[in-house]
Amino acid sequence: MGSFLVAYIIIPLAGLYLRVDPGIAFDTIMDSEVVSVLWRSIWTAAASTAVIALFGTPLAFTLARHDFKGKSFLEALIDVPIMVPHTVAGIAVLMVISPKSAIGSFLVSLGLQPVNSSLGIVLACIFVSIPFYVDSARDAFSAVSPRIENVSRLLGASMPYTFFNISLPLAKKGIYSGLIMSWARAVSEFGAVIIISYHPMVAPTLIYDRFATFGLKYSTPIAVQLITICLFMFIILRLLAEGKQISWKRGRKR
Repeated sequence: MGSFLVAYIIIPLAGLYLRVDPGIAFDTIMDSEVVSVLWRSIWTAAASTAVIALFGTPLAFTLARHDFKGKSFLEALIDVPIMVPHTVAGIAVLMVISPKSAIGSFLVSLGLQPVNSSLGIVLACIFVSIPFYVDSARDAFSAVSPRIENVSRLLGASMPYTFFNISLPLAKKGIYSGLIMSWARAVSEFGAVIIISYHPMVAPTLIYDRFATFGLKYSTPIAVQLITICLFMFIILRLLAEGKQISWKRGRKR
């Protein structure tokens, strides 16, 4: 029965590749605007994922290890970006970073441009991608037995040492998955980004622009390029994650 869902993924994607015009596809590959937009999508997604990992890892560890009043509300709050329409998310972020707001005016005073800029794209992607990393990292830390951490502390190790040398390595598989999912959500984001930064464009924005202006014939090649890049990125990242996991298991056996 699961093959139905697999087929439901493969058939539409195969249709994209089969319907693309080879000549237009080649011209698209050589188009400097398309290359620039695809690169912007990749690095802004990576930047937003890095920020989420920096601040989300201690948050996920706290949620996994401590029970406190309001924890359920906090976990629900973290999942809100999944539930709200992404155009609504874009409007919410725009109200915070608009040059007319306190935070936006502060960023402008620092010489930064939070709207219609790469910074705006990163800020939009951070908001919509937070749940994918935090939830995955929290579950990964929850799967690590607290007894192992307690033994490390009893043997004289500090909390930071225990976290970086015990908890983090044991939870790395779930953390890798969270990083991949967070990056994937950011690189494919359209609704929030188009509200905050129509220009400069990212890949989903350019695909929509080409579709609205020229139709499927000229938007499909860009969509195929984005899917191909994401597919290769997913394969490489998952192989790296599994490879590190395998080497750890082998080292343990030794």
